[in-house]
Amino acid sequence: MTSTNKEQSADNHLYWVADNVIANDFPDVNSALRDPDGLLAIGGDLSSERLLSAYQRGIFPWYSEGQPILWWSPDPRCVLEPANLKISRSLSKTLRKGHFHVSFNQAFEKVIHECSEPREADTGTWITTDMTQAYISLHHQGHAVSVECWHNSELVGGLYGIVIGKIFFGESMFSRMTDASKVALVHLVQTIQELDFRLIDCQVYSKHLHSLGAAPMQRKLFTSFLDNYCIPSNPISWPVEQASL
Repeated sequence: MTSTNKEQSADNHLYWVADNVIANDFPDVNSALRDPDGLLAIGGDLSSERLLSAYQRGIFPWYSEGQPILWWSPDPRCVLEPANLKISRSLSKTLRKGHFHVSFNQAFEKVIHECSEPREADTGTWITTDMTQAYISLHHQGHAVSVECWHNSELVGGLYGIVIGKIFFGESMFSRMTDASKVALVHLVQTIQELDFRLIDCQVYSKHLHSLGAAPMQRKLFTSFLDNYCIPSNPISWPVEQASL
């Protein structure tokens, strides 16, 4: 999705969050555009209150540096139900070798900065400076979680996301070694299964996510999961470190 397409779609009939003083005042997600899929609103800020309110409604920010904030709720939604995680034969072999070890919340800022680095074929990043600072603030408040994958004391992969109730909202992942981010995901899934989490929100479909077991879910069903399980609760005690399988 290019920034040009986003800008052309964000015309005057979109809901302007900046016109509202109540942080949780978002439009109904069913009013999101079909083209581009899920574009719902524009403007506002990235305060912790507004971000948490957005996620609870199935809305997330996605925009490029220099643009106003764009808020999205695509239909269908890409999700991973923990029981549906696919571990390929090659990934299973990597896990058995035990070359990596995994930690939780030991290097959140490093993980988000690594995730914000442009991919090989990209010219920019959607994880803007303001967005980075907003999620670091959420982490300090206990709402954002990182999973780190280490090799010989070097951070080589990981992921981060938002946790509300029994839903993990995945934001981004990175790898500096083959399978590193996948190893982090496997440990995340194992941990949240023990905590009775119901869903990992992957936001937008990709072949990579599909290969790991993610699948499309209609917005109506997704929001019903949020209604039932995305309920703020006490902070979770995440494991500091886990050895690889």
